[in-house]
Amino acid sequence: MKKDNDLDFAEIDLEREKRTGFPEVIYGETKTPDQSAKIAKKIYDKSDIFLITRTNSKTYNQVKKLIPEANFDRSAKLIWATRKQKTKTNGYVSVVCAGTSDIPIAKEVEITAKLMGCKVLVIKDVGVTGIHRILNQISKIRETDCVVAIAGMEGALPTVIAGLINKPVIAVPTSIGFGTGEKGYSALLTMLNSCAPGISVVNIDAGFSAGFQAGLIARR
Repeated sequence: MKKDNDLDFAEIDLEREKRTGFPEVIYGETKTPDQSAKIAKKIYDKSDIFLITRTNSKTYNQVKKLIPEANFDRSAKLIWATRKQKTKTNGYVSVVCAGTSDIPIAKEVEITAKLMGCKVLVIKDVGVTGIHRILNQISKIRETDCVVAIAGMEGALPTVIAGLINKPVIAVPTSIGFGTGEKGYSALLTMLNSCAPGISVVNIDAGFSAGFQAGLIARR
């Protein structure tokens, strides 16, 4: 006999929310639209919230057939819905990105942190080449509980921010760049080797991971 969490292609962890505070998140990039939609419906029925990452419009169209209230952000590649009442967590996250090209990853962070119940401040296009731009925003950033700093190219932004505030900084390297900076490896290495304390680093383009970590930190 099939359990409620069983599908022909997946055994869903329907108890994850009890353990971690958030239900299982669906990685959509290598799943078919039908697979993602059926998993999302199971999770939504159980937890009143679901999130699919690295997804697309074809999957969204399939999800809408089962969950009409589903939302889709094309730039962040996220599909989600929630029936949960908004709860005040007092968590406040700032999402700071170096360039306009980093905005899709910033959007992924923003949506994830909001689904976790956090208030989110988004600051765009404050890369270190125009250092005055981040300095003009630093007083706002200091008011938040946790900072997600997103940058490609040389990846210096998180170090600069961490040297100016007393809050945890989550660094997200992006795959923006060319030559030796291609695919985000240079930014990743810069962030991993930062001399500023208080920085943690997630994988390249890992907006969901950063948003989830920020939500856990900020809402405590």
